[in-house]
Amino acid sequence: MASSEITLEAVPSVSDIKAADWNACANPAGDPNGLENLDTLAARNGSCAVSKPTYNPFVSHGFFTAAEASGSACARTGWGARHLLARLNGEIVGIVPCYLKTHSQGEYVFDRGWADAYERAGGRYYPKLQVSVPFTPATGPRLLIREGVNREQIGSALARGLMALCNATNASSVHVTFAREAEAKFLGQHGFLLRNDQQFHWHNEAYGSFEDFLNSLNSRHRKAIRRERREAVAAGVTIHRLTGADITEDAWDAFFAFYMETGSRKWGRPYLTRKFFSLIGESMSRDVLLVMAKRNGRWVAGAINFIGSDTLFGRNWGAVEHHPFLHFEVCYYQAIDFAIERGLKVVEAGAQGEHKLARGYLPQTTYSAHFIADPDLRRAIADYLKRERAYVAEVGRELTEAGPFRKAADEA
Repeated sequence: MASSEITLEAVPSVSDIKAADWNACANPAGDPNGLENLDTLAARNGSCAVSKPTYNPFVSHGFFTAAEASGSACARTGWGARHLLARLNGEIVGIVPCYLKTHSQGEYVFDRGWADAYERAGGRYYPKLQVSVPFTPATGPRLLIREGVNREQIGSALARGLMALCNATNASSVHVTFAREAEAKFLGQHGFLLRNDQQFHWHNEAYGSFEDFLNSLNSRHRKAIRRERREAVAAGVTIHRLTGADITEDAWDAFFAFYMETGSRKWGRPYLTRKFFSLIGESMSRDVLLVMAKRNGRWVAGAINFIGSDTLFGRNWGAVEHHPFLHFEVCYYQAIDFAIERGLKVVEAGAQGEHKLARGYLPQTTYSAHFIADPDLRRAIADYLKRERAYVAEVGRELTEAGPFRKAADEA
């Protein structure tokens, strides 16, 4: 396959790409014979590899359509779509979900310090290009490549295309956030700087029940979780899991009220519109788990999760009544319960939050890749990132050691 056969273009909306083409790249069926270990493939001549085929709801055409068509991610809110396409003989074989941004909000990988320093030095940091799922700090593929093509070749073309798009849009930089580790390293081999951060994820060690999970914890944390679960519902609160057709517009109305109340306090202006949730309900309801709390016949709190083939992704939470430990029950313990029942391997509980450690969620390194056009800014950031990566690694080791799981010397 000659490189001249690959053509690149950027389009201003996900609606310019057929759902079948987008999804064939975003969530491909995969090699029926299976793929080798992702890190092994990535190390071999810098190949752009993917792990065993999995379904990630956040990179689906439906999710991006909801974000853009609802007015949540659009030029007016500072998210101007510039989705990069690679075509081979006219067929779309690669996509990079990309936005031209005029701010650094809704990304969860913070570069405001870089922006401030560059602008104090006389530079112009915005616009920048953001390769991500809007408002979603969840790891997933960022170079979306169709099966049956030379992945390394298409991936290299997309990496070069991002740099060219940076120049064409007069952007200062390209930021590929919450990428898979191998993908970030692949971009690193194409001139991107690597950045590590940390989240807290729960891992299913083939537990048969929530009680099995509790038995893996030390006595202090086991007792604390049991107490928190009791007290969370002590005021007559009942917990309900809604998915698929059970998620009605009334449920979305209630959840949006929770989201607005909490989002207004945390961010000042919540990112997602009410229409976003209706569109998700229309196209992706089977991928959604709403955990809702009710008291006296009224919804009082809730959390939204998205269901992948092996991961439950926890996203937004909100409440209109305060009850001790209800947040932990709705967001963390119900997610673990659901993952065990479904046989899911991981629960990703979103950004930040060392309080998750005591509830069985351990540190997990996250990865991003950054192309900085200005060589002086690039050198300064590269030096900073080297020190930051060492710090993130050390903190992760310390927190893992301090985790709630039983050690060999602990009591049975």
